[in-house]
Order: sequence, then structure tokens, then C-alpha cells
Amino acid sequence: MTIDFIIYRGNDIMVKTYVFGHKSPDTDSITSSLVMTNLEKELGNADAEAYRLGNLNKETEFVLDYLGIEAPELLESVEDGANVILVDHNSPAESVDNLENANILKVVDHHKLALETSYPLFLRFEPVGCSETILCKLYEENGVEISKEIATLMVSAIISDTLLLKSPTTTDDDRVAVEKLAKIAEIDAEEYGLEMLKAGTDLSSFTIDEILALDAKQIDFKDVKSIVNQVNTADINDVMAMKDELEAGMNKIIENENLDLFMLLITDIVNSNSQVIALGKDASLVEKAYGVELVDNTVLLEGVVSRKKQVVPIMTESA
Repeated sequence: MTIDFIIYRGNDIMVKTYVFGHKSPDTDSITSSLVMTNLEKELGNADAEAYRLGNLNKETEFVLDYLGIEAPELLESVEDGANVILVDHNSPAESVDNLENANILKVVDHHKLALETSYPLFLRFEPVGCSETILCKLYEENGVEISKEIATLMVSAIISDTLLLKSPTTTDDDRVAVEKLAKIAEIDAEEYGLEMLKAGTDLSSFTIDEILALDAKQIDFKDVKSIVNQVNTADINDVMAMKDELEAGMNKIIENENLDLFMLLITDIVNSNSQVIALGKDASLVEKAYGVELVDNTVLLEGVVSRKKQVVPIMTESA
């Protein structure tokens, strides 16, 4: 156990609790770590601290700048025996290095269960569009007041994950939460949300490698080792102008990580469609899954905006 893992208070030794979301963090991952940390402190865990497992995207920067909040500290690994709380993920592959030797206290997530432990812990999983919808319930269930700042963090993430409540992942619980939280935050959810989503589509300052890592997740479709990356845009043509460079970067990742498929979803937040670039020896799985034909490695998937609902189950079933 290393010295930075210990907090000394007089004669007492207090053990820090690391709170974090997944690698390649999105707005839900970052805001949930901040919101969960605040809840933990309100419930008496004064030593909970929020962390991030990667660089912020433009959308999340917009939210934190809007509130004047600093980004959580970057965390690359945890010490053996460290106390951790996971939000917006539970898969070890998406989590901090050395998670297998950490003490997981709690998990709050809206993804499928992938975690196995040899000990009991607090788990809160719900099939909703965003982790913040669950956290909103936890605040209410524990009688903890939701401040204007916390409400803004929560509603920002729900808008992000559900694409302004238009994604098929959206549930009635998400809609209720947005209405409630927008009132507390004193914002117009539609106006603020569109501004936030558009801020997240600015890729001008990112390198090709950074774009391909922004929201990349390894999702194996049965025996097909794959990465599915999703980037949002207000104009698909802006991203497709970089197609040659994106494909070169994708091929490099395919080779380095021995992938069967790299699937890049370029999602139009205005018209709710996704242009797909698919590379790898199993790129034809996209054609089989959606009944389409890839032309020059790409095809428009109309109405497809959700990786979790409209890509993972369909691709898995077709593999």
C-alpha cells in the first residue's frame, strides 16, 4: 500500500475511495463520477474522490466550463486493496488498471453485467438510457437534496446519452428525470442540450488517433474481435472528408490489436442517422446484420443512433 493511498488525520488513518467511470470517458462517465462522489460525501464517506480514466471530449468540456468545474484528476491505476466505486461501467476491460486487486464497494451502471467478484457489494443496475437517471433516484431515495450544479451535471449526461431523448435507449424514467432536473438546473433542456451536443461535434482540434479513441469500446461479436467507435456530428460530410485518414488509422489499430473488425459510427445528431465505416476481415458482418452493401467500406444506416440498442444486439445475433 503506497503513501498516496493513505490520508492522515491526527491519529486516524482514512482510506481514500476512488470514484470513476470508464476509459475513453464520455459525459455520463465524467459527470457520474462527480455526482456519485458528492452523494458519497453527503452520506458520510468524506474520503470519496472523483477521477477520470482518460481525456475529456469537447461535449464534456462544454458542461464543465458552463458550470466552472475543474475536470477530475486523471487516474491510470489503483493500488492493491484500494477502495473503488464504479459508475457508468462494470467491465474490467473498460476500467482502471489493477481493478482485479481493488476492493469494489459499489457499482452504479446501465450496461449489461460483466463483473464477477468473490465478495458481496452494492450493485445498482437499471435498463435506462443513462447512469445519471439511476443516480437521480439514489439521491431521492436517500433524502439528499439535488443542487442546481448537480442537477445540471445529471441532465447534461442524460441528454448526451439519449441524444436529447431521441435515442431508442430512452426510457420514461429518463424523460421524467430530465423534466425534473431541468427545473432544478433552471435551463431549457432542448436549447441547452442542442448547444451542448453541437459543442461535442467539433473535431477540429483532434488528431485522427484521438478521434478513433474518443468513444471506442471493444465489443466482441461472438468470435469476432471488434472495436466499435462512435462520434457525433452535426454534418456527416465534415467527418467523411477525413475518410482516407480515418481508414489509415483504423487499419493501424486493426493490425496492432489483431482485430477482426473496426466499426466507426458517425452519428448525425440532427437527422438521427449513422454513416458507418467498416474495416477488417469481418467487415461483411455489417452487411449481413443490416441487409446493406458496403461501398468503398461505408454505408448509411438510417435511424441507427444507439450502439447499445441498435448495433451490439444486431451484430451479435448475425455473427
